[in-house]
Amino acid sequence: MHQGNDAGPLGDGFLRVAPIGPLALETGGALPDVQLAFETWGELDAEASNAVLVQHALTGSSHVARGASEEEGWWDALVGPGRTVDTDRFFVVSINMVGGCYGSTGPASLAPDGAPWGSRFPFVTIRDGVRAEALLADQLGIHRWHSVLGGSMGGARALEWALMYPDRVERCAVIACTAASSAEQIAFAQAQLQAIRLDPAYRGGDYYDGPHPDAGLGLARRIAHITYRSEGEFEARFGRAEQDAEQPLGAVVPADRGRYQVESYLDHQAEKLVDRFDANSYVILTEALMSHDAGRARGSLAAALAAAPAQFFVAAVDSDRLYVPGQSRRLAAGLPGEVPVHTITSPVGHDAFLTEIHQLDAQLRTAFYAK
Repeated sequence: MHQGNDAGPLGDGFLRVAPIGPLALETGGALPDVQLAFETWGELDAEASNAVLVQHALTGSSHVARGASEEEGWWDALVGPGRTVDTDRFFVVSINMVGGCYGSTGPASLAPDGAPWGSRFPFVTIRDGVRAEALLADQLGIHRWHSVLGGSMGGARALEWALMYPDRVERCAVIACTAASSAEQIAFAQAQLQAIRLDPAYRGGDYYDGPHPDAGLGLARRIAHITYRSEGEFEARFGRAEQDAEQPLGAVVPADRGRYQVESYLDHQAEKLVDRFDANSYVILTEALMSHDAGRARGSLAAALAAAPAQFFVAAVDSDRLYVPGQSRRLAAGLPGEVPVHTITSPVGHDAFLTEIHQLDAQLRTAFYAK
């Protein structure tokens, strides 16, 4: 992917990086010199009234749509010329969250002393990420978003935009997410973090001069991916089938046995993530998502949601076992007015917010993007 080094114009779907200065963080830490990586599609109109912010999920990037690049985007079905979020009409922006590893300042970035931040990288919350994005929006000349939308962790960031900057968000879509991370979501996340931290190669987060904790990151991804898919999809897709010629009952010692197909699938998912993601960023962003609570320091969750002036669009996946549909219904019920919960119907589970997003085309067009 071609990369620029500033906020100047490049083609649609190419990575750019902009400095936003120092960032004070919610839990007391600070980053002295932050840069954010971002991509854009389309053109900002003269009134700066057509800007749309699309928020990525936990291990996602800013590459929402192909644009003029050669790389497929993760929401190509939703964003692009003639799509629901039509880049011939809207100026679409996607920003890599601070703490990540796709160009924004993160644990692998160099600290002022010239060494990677590593274990010294401070705790970042969802709100910190949004505050950083607001500084970049200022640089881009965007003072009010036509709409902000995202799924999973992207939904948490979209919701926080509407609550932190109510005068800057006209419309907000929260897809396959909730108003606050639940005890079960935190539990799943904690198991993933422990998988990374207990890898001997992790070294407390200071591993950049040696082997990386690939085993721990791979195990974390396996745990996460189980929650991203449904039991029904696993059963229909794999059942108890063996992986090629491997024999799960073919050895006296368990460590020598062959794999079931579902085991091979999880191994593959782990390998893919290890090849593209930094373990420290996985820890930082997972901790940020665990911190997600729209009611924190706002009196109560009910009070925080009831005061939100944006027009909301809430959607859930019917087979989601990580962000269950009931959580989306509770979010919608707490928002002002009548906010329906739209449903993606799919056996896939949570990941259907990516793979089946086209099911929301008609509803999103009617609610947000009608001409």
